[in-house]
Parts: sequence; C-alpha cells; structure tokens
Amino acid sequence: MGTPELAAYCLRRLIVSSEESGKGLWKVTGVISQPDKPKGRKLQLQPTPVKLVAQEFGIECFQPRRARDPESLEWIARHEPDLIIVAAYGQILPQALLDIPRLGCVNIHTSLLPRYRGAAPIQWAICDDCPETGVALMKMDAGLDTGDVISTATTPICESDNFQSLHDRLADLGAELLVATLPDYLAGRITPVPQPEGEHLYARKICKEDGHLNWTRPVRVLSCWIRALTPWPGAFTYLPEGDKKILLKIWEAEAVCQTPQAPPGTILVAEGDELHIACGDGILKIHSLQREGKNRLTTRQFLAGHRSLRGTCLE
Repeated sequence: MGTPELAAYCLRRLIVSSEESGKGLWKVTGVISQPDKPKGRKLQLQPTPVKLVAQEFGIECFQPRRARDPESLEWIARHEPDLIIVAAYGQILPQALLDIPRLGCVNIHTSLLPRYRGAAPIQWAICDDCPETGVALMKMDAGLDTGDVISTATTPICESDNFQSLHDRLADLGAELLVATLPDYLAGRITPVPQPEGEHLYARKICKEDGHLNWTRPVRVLSCWIRALTPWPGAFTYLPEGDKKILLKIWEAEAVCQTPQAPPGTILVAEGDELHIACGDGILKIHSLQREGKNRLTTRQFLAGHRSLRGTCLE
C-alpha cells in the first residue's frame, strides 16, 4: 500500500530482490494506491508512481477512495495476505484492515520514531536542523505512527541536503532496510520494540503557505526552511515592483553570521554574484532564485535583468 515515488521505489526493490535471490522469498500479490489525480495544464488523470510500478510487473492495482470502505476490506481479504507493507499511502488505516494479514502491517516511516510521527517527517527534520535522521520499520497499530519498531537505519543530514536529496537517500535506505529485515521478521526471529513514551514529535503536513519567508526569523532557521521546502512547495518572498508585488522563489541560500544594519527583509547587497538579505539576526546570501512564471536563475543572471535593488524591502 503506497502512493508517491518513495513508495514506488520500495515496491520495486521488494519485487526485484525476491526475483534476484532465486528463492522466491515473497511474492507481491496485490497493490493498493490512492486514486489517480489530474495534473498539468490539461488536468489529465495521471497514474500514481506506485500504480506505474504495479503495471510494469503485471500486478493488480486497486485504487479505492477510502481504504476503510467495505469494498476495500473485501478486496484485501480476498487476497489472503500474510503481510501488508505500507509506505506513504496517505490515509490512516482502520483496525479492521490491520487485522486482516496474518503477520500484520509493516510501515516504512522516514524518521527515527518516535520523533517526527506524521505526514512530513523529512521536511521537519531539516527545518529543525537535526544532525541526522533515518528510517524506521514499524508494526502498525490504529494510532498515528505509534506502533512497535521492528528495525531502524540512520543517515546524516548534510549541509547540502534539501528535501529532494534527503528523500531520495531515505527511499534507498528504507528499501534496503525492508528487504534486509523481512526474512527474519517473517521467520519470527524479531520482536518489535515499543516506542519510548513522552519522546514523540509530530510532523504536521506542509502546505503551500508555509513557503512564505518571514524575514524577522533567525538566519539559520530561514536557511534550513528553504532547504526543507525545496523543491516543493518552495520558499518564497515578494519583491515590490511599482504598484505590484512579484513572487520570488528562493532555491538556494546560505546563512552569513553577520549582524545586519537594516530592518529584516532589506536587500543589503545586489551586485554581481552577491544578493544579501537582512534577517532577524544575520544575513541570507541567495545563490539561485526564480521569478514567478520564469526560469530558475543564478544570482548573477537574476541581477543582470534588474535595476538596482539595494535598499528594497522584501515582503
């Protein structure tokens, strides 16, 4: 059960690893994904990444509107699964579904539980400037990522990481952890461990409005925020231009530990490769950005097409 790219990567690894072993360690007999959604200018329905992998390997894919509906439970029960693997499916599963497989449901969660339970663990780990994060395999219960932990794997969060790079590394880490752990779990050689009480953090869902930068915040917070929201939904600010406000998406930036001599949001330097913005306690140096409706540009490319911006206050 899964929907986006991370889940598709894990599904592919699950299928291929069994074939490569030559032992037929397991067989994926069915896939459940969210319904197709319209995308692009023509709003044409696009299959989910997980559905595409299922189709590639000739596996039946069921796409119910709600996993808790009777038809969903009937479809799953008809397949008589020993185990259900869940990765970024997008819905909370009811106890009636969790009780169907003989060995329960195992979730691939992209954080070191109990930290960052919820919808956006990767983004919030970067936002909070964590030195490391990881993946946890969890035996699911009816709570929100509260089940017992089967196994974990960790990875550092590098200064160069944004959401996309960390997402891709965690997808690889989670897929490898899954195929390495499953044989012992299926054989009953692993006893899941309850999560520590009182140590959890909730990672709420990120929305588009979260990208609007508040220049009064500390510069380190802003630089982490930009990395966490790249490429989606993207960190942005508004550049006054006459009687209009132009949206600017900030792709890359770095924190400069220097006290600004101007109000937060003020452009301090705008020349050559240098675009410096005053923040609450420091200066943010912009490396690449994008004007709404235009292409992504380096700072030099962007400034070459604008009048002097020094002293302008971003909003």
